Amino acid sequence: MAINLKTVDDKELLYGTKICQGCGAGMAARMALKVLGEKTVLCTPACCFAATTTVFPQSSIFVNNAISAFPGLAATASGMTHAMKALGWDDDYTMLAIAGDGGTIDIGLQGLSGAAERNDDLIYICYDNEAYMNTGVQRSGSTPFDAWTTTTPTGPCSKGEKNKFRKSLFEIMSAHRIPYVATASVAYPQDYMAKVAKAKEIKGCRVIHVSAPCPTGWGYDTAKTVELAKMAVESGLWYLAENEGGEMKLTYKPKELKDPADYLKMQKRFKHLTEEDIQEIREIRDAEWERLKKVLSFE
Repeated sequence: MAINLKTVDDKELLYGTKICQGCGAGMAARMALKVLGEKTVLCTPACCFAATTTVFPQSSIFVNNAISAFPGLAATASGMTHAMKALGWDDDYTMLAIAGDGGTIDIGLQGLSGAAERNDDLIYICYDNEAYMNTGVQRSGSTPFDAWTTTTPTGPCSKGEKNKFRKSLFEIMSAHRIPYVATASVAYPQDYMAKVAKAKEIKGCRVIHVSAPCPTGWGYDTAKTVELAKMAVESGLWYLAENEGGEMKLTYKPKELKDPADYLKMQKRFKHLTEEDIQEIREIRDAEWERLKKVLSFE
């Protein structure tokens, strides 16, 4: 599905945000709001995006934003959808929930599962920066293998994150059989914005999981966010896919998977890796793609 960028809403985040330079989360939110427009009801938990755009008495968003408890975003958004229905707004407005991976994949997963089970009419976007960035770069269920965080330090007794495989939000939400689930990346705006546009036209619970690099937590040049996000996809460490009505397929397939070494070496969180460590990550990547071939359509 292609989207004409000239037809999307010109409004986005306003001037004067406190978002860090090169913030992938800010990019993900801006692109989503461009597509959804002014008739959006927004809810976020205590997260980087809320803390940098919606701090009283300043707000950098052109729509109202209700901030929920950290683990309670999906439950709060679910209640708001029913309030919208009671007010007769549900045909005109889109309920949008935005949270990071910590507030989604970890402490917010129960609430999101409940919203999915009820098929509540909302769009839920998880911007994934692969750790709890707002509270000090602690590891999350989406932190990649061997990555340094403040709770997975590196040194003589530790090589960073020990889990070889991250939680697959795409597959977890697909198992709920909701109308639409997708993965995306800020480095592929046409793909991402087309998925948001498609989700806007669907009723029920829709979940989009978007890769959003974080210069602060990952340790890289702030000008390299898009380049780094693209390298993650091209090296097979992130994939672009969607599940619409039970049909799971890739929406972009690299011609060949590039060596992840350059991607890893651009980031301070991986600076401790040896060549043997990088080879292990290559092998994990290859095994994961072989598994995905059994789950997704690669045509």
